[in-house]
Amino acid sequence: MSPFIRHVVVGVFSVALIVGCSGGKEDAKGGAGKGGPGGGGDRNRPVAVTVLEVGNSEWTDRLNALGTVVANESVTVAAKVSETVSRVHFSSGQFVRRGTPLVTLTGQQQDASMAEAQAQLREAQALYNRYAALAKDQYVSAAQLDTQRAALEVAKARVSTIRANLSDRVIRAPFAGVLGLRNISPGALITPGTEIATLDDISQVFVDFPVPEVQLPLVRPGQSVVATSQAFADKPFNGTITNLATRVDPTSRAGTVRARFANPGMELRPGMLLTVNIAQQTRNTLSVPEIAVVQNGADSSVFRVGAENKVSSVRVELGDRQNGLVEIKNGLMAGDKIVVDGVGKMTEGSTIKPAPYVPGGKAPVAEAVAQ
Repeated sequence: MSPFIRHVVVGVFSVALIVGCSGGKEDAKGGAGKGGPGGGGDRNRPVAVTVLEVGNSEWTDRLNALGTVVANESVTVAAKVSETVSRVHFSSGQFVRRGTPLVTLTGQQQDASMAEAQAQLREAQALYNRYAALAKDQYVSAAQLDTQRAALEVAKARVSTIRANLSDRVIRAPFAGVLGLRNISPGALITPGTEIATLDDISQVFVDFPVPEVQLPLVRPGQSVVATSQAFADKPFNGTITNLATRVDPTSRAGTVRARFANPGMELRPGMLLTVNIAQQTRNTLSVPEIAVVQNGADSSVFRVGAENKVSSVRVELGDRQNGLVEIKNGLMAGDKIVVDGVGKMTEGSTIKPAPYVPGGKAPVAEAVAQ
């Protein structure tokens, strides 16, 4: 063996010897520290958590949906003719009764035409009366009387036509309700279709909301519903289902349901978004706080407390959710104890120091507690 190779072998052997000694010391430290922090001793210390005994409770199935408020009656007030606004009789937000004049349009030409037509009607009426008297003594023929009768009817029809045109110059409220913002002023030229204001009857309102087709059999007219709005977070609005649409939307596979709500304070306005809640039948079922459930992908589980306060992970099948609780369809039985606060510190076989779970109470200290 050459001197160079001999030195290399000796160097490698020396390095291996140093590493081996260092590893032994580390192993010795680890072995001596199994009872200290970072060793297995922490896993044997109980962890402070809250525990709940699972029991049966009354559970009311509810169907929730988002709905839109619709006025009982709603219309956009507009003109039928092209004319200049003579007078405006209302203010924005005013309540009006049916038939109340809202806007008067100028109509000098129609007024003149009406005066002319009425004069012609009076003349036609006088001639007819004269012909009728002469016809009794057979001074005029029946044909002449019929001709004058036709002239009288034409004169009456012309007056009626002009009167109808004049009525279009006064725009009236078609029903009682609240007017929206005024969009015209005196002197403005408006044309057919020009929006003058909106008029809504909101003494009672409807709320339209979609219901999935699979749940439509659970909905029927006469059912009570409760709706809430973000504008009135603490105030529920009670209504009654009145109608179900005869068609299901082929895109969303949902049918529209309409409920009626009394609105004496006129708080609900068309277009508002409401959360609608329909109560179904009440039944007994197991339920636990949502924070007790551990979600791992599509799987759900809870930590059940066993002998000697050791926990084990149990898969559960979840149902409906309400007010921070979730229904347990399968996996637990009444009387089982589960971990609520502290599930994030749990592993299979962990030992716990349990405290009773109090809804809304303070969670236990997260650090380990010595036994």
